[in-house]
Amino acid sequence: MMHLQSFAFNPFSENTYIALNDHKDCFIIDPGNFNEQETAALTNFISANGLNVKNILLTHAHIDHVLGLQTVYDRYKVPVLIHETEKEILDRNPMTARQFGFFFKPFEGEIQFLKEGETINLGEDQFKVLHVPGHSPGHIAFHNEAQKIVVSGDVLFEGSIGRTDLYKGNHEQLLESIKTKLFVLDGETQVFCGHGNPTKIGFEREYNPFFR
Repeated sequence: MMHLQSFAFNPFSENTYIALNDHKDCFIIDPGNFNEQETAALTNFISANGLNVKNILLTHAHIDHVLGLQTVYDRYKVPVLIHETEKEILDRNPMTARQFGFFFKPFEGEIQFLKEGETINLGEDQFKVLHVPGHSPGHIAFHNEAQKIVVSGDVLFEGSIGRTDLYKGNHEQLLESIKTKLFVLDGETQVFCGHGNPTKIGFEREYNPFFR
């Protein structure tokens, strides 16, 4: 069985997740740890629970979701899985950081590309990759159908949707992604968002103001 542990990190209050199974294997999803205290919170949880990190998964590469990417990669030396279209966003982050007034080194490490419909296995559990562009061009969500879980990144939020005013954002594309990739999931599916509280697909289908 897969479990999710969440951490709210960095000045953007970004949700970083650890997906772990009963055999103590885990994925780190969107490592946004920004300072030593946040990094310690993440790595201490992993070590205290005796977890074996298999991969680092990125829903997308906006800077708030990758602030700890290099630190986590250097510690665990596991491949980073990302949609190929999102590589450009990752590569732009040093420039993005300068706009926010801080320094960010280009990421150096092993990257593997994911495609729509692929599955990522964590022992007997798995995530299916859903390509959900609009907030960013290569944004993906990770869906565990058996346990009715989807890690949605910054596509769908409790009562809201992701921004589309950032580089290569597209409002109509985002709405289409949500309607055709997320709202078709079981209504009881829990949505673990990139910021804020979890929600459910059924609730958002009925009450999200962007679709009423």
